[in-house]
Amino acid sequence: MNTRVLGLLICAALCIGATPHHSRHDSRHAPRQQLLTAEAIEQAQVGQGRKDNTALIVKAEVLLDRAGFSPGVIDGRDGDNYRTAVAAFQRQSRLNPTGALDGDTLNALAARSQNPIMADYAITEADVKGPFTKNIPADFEAKAKLPALDYAGPRDELAERFHMSEALLATLNPGADFARPGTRIVVTDVPQKPRHTPVAKVVIDKKARTLSAFDAEGNLVAFYPASIGSAEKPAPSGEFKVKAVAHNPTYHYDPRFAFKGVKAQHKFTIQPGPKNPVGLVWIDLSAPSYGIHGTPAPEKIGKTESHGCIRLTNWDALDLAGMVHRGTVVAFVG
Repeated sequence: MNTRVLGLLICAALCIGATPHHSRHDSRHAPRQQLLTAEAIEQAQVGQGRKDNTALIVKAEVLLDRAGFSPGVIDGRDGDNYRTAVAAFQRQSRLNPTGALDGDTLNALAARSQNPIMADYAITEADVKGPFTKNIPADFEAKAKLPALDYAGPRDELAERFHMSEALLATLNPGADFARPGTRIVVTDVPQKPRHTPVAKVVIDKKARTLSAFDAEGNLVAFYPASIGSAEKPAPSGEFKVKAVAHNPTYHYDPRFAFKGVKAQHKFTIQPGPKNPVGLVWIDLSAPSYGIHGTPAPEKIGKTESHGCIRLTNWDALDLAGMVHRGTVVAFVG
């Protein structure tokens, strides 16, 4: 049995666990909310409008993504993943790591990339062709009956391609028909290909729920939010090594692992796809039964637990997979 199959059979089965406020004031005196448009995002600056300016956060999230400090899903929200990425960038840039976006931080981010934040995109025939899997059940055994676990539809696929939440994509493109080729939409201009900068060491901070990747000189080259273990099945401690990388992996469940909520007493297999329990890539570790992998639910990264393994968004996992190699050191801390 080859390394890829063995790693997936033994390891992958351990890894998945896992109203609006209405003001009482007269609406005539309420502050007018800024319309979220590509222009508003491009022009957003610190100090304009409200502190939680969605346009400004989207702008910062895109710039962080380009700089290698992933905020996870780009959603325009002032959440933990966003603030953690801001703090990591501030730390590397020798700024006060508050996690709050200030003028100096935005200027430092903008200095890394001069390209527009948003881009115009024309939906293609390939985008709407599929295949798609419209209804994916939560039950693992029911998933195993499906021939593939693909995106639910074009909007879901496009949101992931541009590292966006579906809600943000829809908000920026009101009334857009995502299933019609030729439809022009506004998307975030984020990296579309994994990097290949050699990574010598990966540090997984269990307490902070982050993964950092360093080159041979100790320079930080990538920073991602992560879901790491749980009280039931905690992640390990110590140093291990990357054994292999498998793209578009098949997921194998073994009843001896006794997942909570899975009653099956027999082995079964879930077919590949972006909505597979381990997403689009599996990075096998020398730690028995552990790996780093993608996810079918990117919006939950850093907010939910896993069954011991390390979950990243599919695009972050693919980015990391392009930089690690057999023998890359993986250290668990915290």
